Amino acid sequence: MRKSTFHTLLTYCIATVWIVNGLFCKVLNWVPRHEQIVATILGKEHSHLLTVLIGIAELMMGFWVISKIKTQWNAITQILIVATMNILEFILVPDLLLWGKFNSLFALLFIIVVYYNEFMLNKQITANHL
Repeated sequence: MRKSTFHTLLTYCIATVWIVNGLFCKVLNWVPRHEQIVATILGKEHSHLLTVLIGIAELMMGFWVISKIKTQWNAITQILIVATMNILEFILVPDLLLWGKFNSLFALLFIIVVYYNEFMLNKQITANHL
């Protein structure tokens, strides 16, 4: 598989993660555990609204990934958001996470994929086109 094809495939997979989590898990509330996490960390009073807003932000992130606008800023933003979110969840609500504290491992793998896709693979593709 060509590097550019693999990069495109990874880009769409990354975007899919954001879109699925945002739309199905948060906006449509198919995974109520997400609202419980928000309620525990930010308070129950506005947890539904905040969960929906977080879901909309995740949808926007997915569309930003697909847009390929400012890809380095996008990758840095993704890495910071995923790292911050998972550190908070690891400390504050590990009992509400699907895989408990092992969620951090999946978050780290996602961060590595985002980093690799933008700062290694995309850089190689761009260098080959010069």
